[in-house]
Amino acid sequence: MTTRVENANHEQSPCLRGKTLNPESHEMRSYRSFKHKDATFRICCRSFKAVTEAIVHQRATLERYIAGHAAFGESFIPIELHANAPDVATRMAAAARVIGVGPMAAVAGTMAQLAAEAGLAAGANEAIVENGGDIYLSSPYEVVVGLFAGDSPLSDKLAFAVQPADMPLAICSSSSRMGHSTSLGACDLATAVADSASLADAAATEAANRVKKPDDLDPTLEAIGNMDGIRGLLLVKGDKIGVIGSIPKLVRNRDAELTAKVTKHERS
Repeated sequence: MTTRVENANHEQSPCLRGKTLNPESHEMRSYRSFKHKDATFRICCRSFKAVTEAIVHQRATLERYIAGHAAFGESFIPIELHANAPDVATRMAAAARVIGVGPMAAVAGTMAQLAAEAGLAAGANEAIVENGGDIYLSSPYEVVVGLFAGDSPLSDKLAFAVQPADMPLAICSSSSRMGHSTSLGACDLATAVADSASLADAAATEAANRVKKPDDLDPTLEAIGNMDGIRGLLLVKGDKIGVIGSIPKLVRNRDAELTAKVTKHERS
């Protein structure tokens, strides 16, 4: 279940979709898509221009850095930064060191958070940015995030009800069953919750890599869920679900089409 399927392709990934109600303000949230190169973002922010400009700028900045440091874009283990590395690369590398993965495992979450922060800095009071299932949220109102776990019988059954006091917050997901990203596991869904989207993205990736069978759930929860900076972790393998730490309130998904949720699986 989850906010998405880590680095999954657009057809198989939940995404911000349509309009949902701000329950306290009674205004409609409006979500807009933005495609840049190989990434599709879904954005809820009145400072849409600032958000999209940040995406373009940060992507170009990262590409320039990788052009001069090819190992940064290729390594599957933490790697040292070059001098004067940009903020986007520094965030990715820091998360990779904590989790023990390559820095590119944190790229989607990092981009989502930098984009949302740009919208907030431009004066918006709410910014929700999803990048392939990695979501960064900041809002004075409740946000409901639908959970999707591919073909698991638990898919689309639950959602996170994220309260204002919980935000800003990153909810990042990875799956070994969906998408085109390299995965070493067989996990239906790994969703990590953290203050840092870089950290949550890297943690979700590593958790999905570790789960190959139901018996892997508990040791993975202990190993990843107790890492510094991780608020909580949710894992799904078949009809088994495991949770550790502090995650947003789990609620039953009573909306079969997820029309009132932030995320929606394109195939549903």
